[in-house]
Amino acid sequence: MSIAVDDGSNPVLPFLIEKLLKDLDLGYRTLTDNPDLNPAQRVQAVLLDDAVGALLVLFPRDHLLDLARLTELTGRELSAVKPERLERMLARHELQQLPGLPPLTSSPCLYQDCLLQQPELLLESGQPGLLLAMTSKDFKTLLSKASAGHFSVPLSGIRPNLDRPHDDRAEITQAVQSFTARRIQQRLEETIAIPPLAQTAQKIIKLRVNPDATVDDITGVVETDPALAAQVVSWAASPYYAAPGRIRSVEDAIVRVLGFDLVINLALGLALGKSMNLPKDHPQHATPYWQQAIYTAAVIEGLNRAIPRTERPEAGISYLAGLLHNFGYLVLAHVFPPHFSLICRHLEVNPHLHHSLIEQHLLGITREQIGAWLMRYWGMPEELSTALRFQHDPNYRGEHAGHANLVCLAVRLLRNRGIGSGPYEEVPQELFDRLSLTREKASEVVGRVIDAEAALRALAQQFGQTH
Repeated sequence: MSIAVDDGSNPVLPFLIEKLLKDLDLGYRTLTDNPDLNPAQRVQAVLLDDAVGALLVLFPRDHLLDLARLTELTGRELSAVKPERLERMLARHELQQLPGLPPLTSSPCLYQDCLLQQPELLLESGQPGLLLAMTSKDFKTLLSKASAGHFSVPLSGIRPNLDRPHDDRAEITQAVQSFTARRIQQRLEETIAIPPLAQTAQKIIKLRVNPDATVDDITGVVETDPALAAQVVSWAASPYYAAPGRIRSVEDAIVRVLGFDLVINLALGLALGKSMNLPKDHPQHATPYWQQAIYTAAVIEGLNRAIPRTERPEAGISYLAGLLHNFGYLVLAHVFPPHFSLICRHLEVNPHLHHSLIEQHLLGITREQIGAWLMRYWGMPEELSTALRFQHDPNYRGEHAGHANLVCLAVRLLRNRGIGSGPYEEVPQELFDRLSLTREKASEVVGRVIDAEAALRALAQQFGQTH
């Protein structure tokens, strides 16, 4: 007989799930999701398909689903079902998430064999924030028609380099060599064929470090690049800045609306971003590259203003770090084109994992390592490469920590509001304290940016974004 124990949480178990468990006469209890639960007990459910049909895959959340192993096991080239199809299927059953309950779907099911080693397992209920807990014995009843296999990799064996930037060069070289038919002995920059820094970007960098640079200087550089000039003018004229009157020239845009610092960093971000094409492939449900960049820069701009004036990191560098925070994603697509699609497919089937774990598993490096290395190779400010390198470390306290901490805070706040990819991650109070910000003030900043969604999307489109 089923035993439903409600622990006082607000979410309600969907009717279909309650009926299914009652019909199967399974014991269970409900509990509220929280980040302290043991990931080895959490059942991650992913629906995959190919030309043959759909397959439900179950594995622990402290594992990474390895598509190559799955192909070896099944002989099929499986990938995540299209989000639209999954949404339609869930909507028919009035569910918001895919529960780890094989009888709910008509698809065959494959599960990672180590799941049954846990005395109790925690499953998604179909209602966000509410989990089902059941004994291994009851869970095994659900798997009566499923097959066991070994196709996922423990996260304990995947260790991204989070805090040793001096090793980045060697690790990038090793990753490149592992994907070439012969060992390459040339210097790294020859090996991975990174394009030279654009001439416009070189001029802007010189202005950035020149304390005597004027509005006339930056106006002159921007006006020599027609595409950049058009974007600066249209940026200033956008509803996001709500400038009074018509913007008639680059100088007008700088003096009257944007200001010297914003334009010089905006122009630099544009010039660097244009140095590499957006990849044609991308993970399903991914926030478009430039849209995420613009949102992050806008949030950082607001957070910086909320920090007490005497403690603020340099606003221009922080804004630029926001624009370029995901630049390593473009570099990975450029350096490892045959394998970039493999990364995308693994991101789709491992939504519970941060991208650094997947990239480390497949390539031996992360986008943060390669993006920060390229900034140093191009002679960009050390504050910028540090911000990119340590942007996912909320505990970073090293040199230029303010910039890295700001990017970390902005990325997490946006991701937890559905902008960006990856799992929900709590923002530790220490991070707010280090930046002299309150949770309430930071939430207010993010809210204002999200409220300006239409205007920010229009700005992102000016970067030539397709996805």
